[in-house]
Amino acid sequence: MNTRGLRSQLKDSVPVTGMGQHVGAYGVQDTLRSGFSSVKNELLPSHALELSEKNFQLNQDKMNFSTLRNIQGLHAPLKLQMEYRAARQIQRLPFLQSSHLALDTLKGNDESISFEDILNDPAQSEMVGEPHIMVEYKLGLM
Repeated sequence: MNTRGLRSQLKDSVPVTGMGQHVGAYGVQDTLRSGFSSVKNELLPSHALELSEKNFQLNQDKMNFSTLRNIQGLHAPLKLQMEYRAARQIQRLPFLQSSHLALDTLKGNDESISFEDILNDPAQSEMVGEPHIMVEYKLGLM
């Protein structure tokens, strides 16, 4: 099995969101802004279905948009994507956990209880930082 191909395929297919990696003045990761580095992100998938499971929601959305386009025309998926983007931009302050209730309602996830609803406690989050620094960074003052 070609491990190099899997690694590049995994990194290219999974969209990266959030603040990302920040490199300081000396070429070292800025831990204050981006948090601790995670070794888990650098690991190869342990099973062939792991890559498919990571991209399940993305593939499901593409299939739904394609079906919607075939049934109602081009305007329907474009309007829905525009609503998703607007609902994704509604957030609390950078140091507070956002629930994305509007996005869950648009996607229909508000009526079901999933793994993330039970085991996604914001108090146990790894992304905890100084509130003033995070807000200043978000506003571009730093």
